[in-house]
Amino acid sequence: MCRRRLRATKISDTTGASLTGGEVLTRALVLRRLLRRSVLAQDEQNVGVLLPPTAAAVVTNFALTLDNRVVVNLNYTLSSELLNSSIAQAGVRHVLTSRAFLERVPLQLDAEVVYLEDFRTAATRRDKIVSAAQAFGMPAKLLIRLLGVHKHRSDDVISIMFTSGTTGDPKGAVLTHGNIETNVRGVDEVIHIDPHDVLIGVLPFFHSFGYAITLWSVLNLDLAAAYHVNPLEAKVIGRLCRERKGTILLATPMFLRTYIRRCEPADFATLEVVITGAERLPAQVADEFEAKFGLRPVEGYGTTETSPLISANIPPNRAPGPPEHSARTGTVGKPPPGVQVKVVDPDTGEDLGPGEQGMLLVKGPNVMRGYLNRPAETGEALRDGWYVTGDICVIDADGFIRIVGRESRFAKIGGEMVPHGLVEETLTGIVGVDDEGMQRVVVVSVPDPERGERLVVVHTRLEQSPAELRDALHAVGLPNLFIPDGNSFLCVEQLPTLGTGKLDIRAIKRMAGTAFR
Repeated sequence: MCRRRLRATKISDTTGASLTGGEVLTRALVLRRLLRRSVLAQDEQNVGVLLPPTAAAVVTNFALTLDNRVVVNLNYTLSSELLNSSIAQAGVRHVLTSRAFLERVPLQLDAEVVYLEDFRTAATRRDKIVSAAQAFGMPAKLLIRLLGVHKHRSDDVISIMFTSGTTGDPKGAVLTHGNIETNVRGVDEVIHIDPHDVLIGVLPFFHSFGYAITLWSVLNLDLAAAYHVNPLEAKVIGRLCRERKGTILLATPMFLRTYIRRCEPADFATLEVVITGAERLPAQVADEFEAKFGLRPVEGYGTTETSPLISANIPPNRAPGPPEHSARTGTVGKPPPGVQVKVVDPDTGEDLGPGEQGMLLVKGPNVMRGYLNRPAETGEALRDGWYVTGDICVIDADGFIRIVGRESRFAKIGGEMVPHGLVEETLTGIVGVDDEGMQRVVVVSVPDPERGERLVVVHTRLEQSPAELRDALHAVGLPNLFIPDGNSFLCVEQLPTLGTGKLDIRAIKRMAGTAFR
């Protein structure tokens, strides 16, 4: 794919980098030579990378994979303690980063830090000439054999992707070349990539959505990409999309809220595809985005353990057939070819039919090998080849998946299952979002000695009182069981979020647990 765009732009970013396919491949080959010669031992398998989404991060991941190394993209939004847990679990000896980046995100790492800036003067004339000759002139099949890439098997490990680790140590999902290849094919099935496409890459590579889709789909398919380091810097991203004529944007609903408020219609005039993931896409966000930019976002769904794609709605303008067969409002779409899903009873494991609500299980070549050095957790997550998502879903007769909520995001009150998400979404419709487009209320549950559990609303400063909010919930017709008590509202200065932009539900639940013991 780099050869197809040998002298045409393949990747660029807001640092000013703009590389053709030939330059991407050349730089990856130069970096591979330098790392082999002066940094990485021959037996050093797992290598850490601490970089935001940029051209440099793409080239670094590419170079390590071409050298048959396993890349561990580290979550720079976590504490040094949690990062070092990931480093220790993966046996990482070296972490590749940027001096400029580490100055902005000061972290103490238990590994030898290697600064990419130092390689600018380390490459010899021979390194550059040999790498350029290989990239531009050597037959591709010969280069593949020279690098040993032909030895890659589908079940060889390509990356270890650590979870956020908001409680306890992070868990490392072991992903294979086959996992990522399946996702690349799935992306092409959903978006139907065209050579004119330019993907706007704002998702971090330590997240499987960013790693598999905005990194490896770009390298493995015939399209270009433009990257920016911070997905919340809406004006910069709008300018990047306008200047690079972006056609594809993958984001979270939280990011879209920010873009709605801070970007101009001209910024996203060339967009043809907007797909969200990581959290539920509220209808209000989709409506507001469509009203301002003339393009309706669609929703996809995945998990780190499925690397990540499980299902997606196909945007109507990319659908191969009637749009109603490719997308359905209120769902996360259908699985791509090769990925199987089913719904089972959470208690008995019995298979359930269309329209019945239960636990979603996933099977296919997208499912991880397992958790790194955690056989017990792997056994719980993978049952007879099926990955247990922890999500309560309904699959309709046409195969579209509707997510009801996380199993952990239900309260059992008086023996009845009460979904946090429904109450939270209703409250958000009442109070709106803040000036940054951020959610203002989150619903969790805490133990209750009389009813088993009770709902707690954790919120930032609101105009309405708890009594007014309760009245509004009654007015829209929610059952009494779904309405939090007046003394179950907790006001906080800020709702904590993860680096991916998702709300940190575990941290919020701890806040509620501390306040309502």
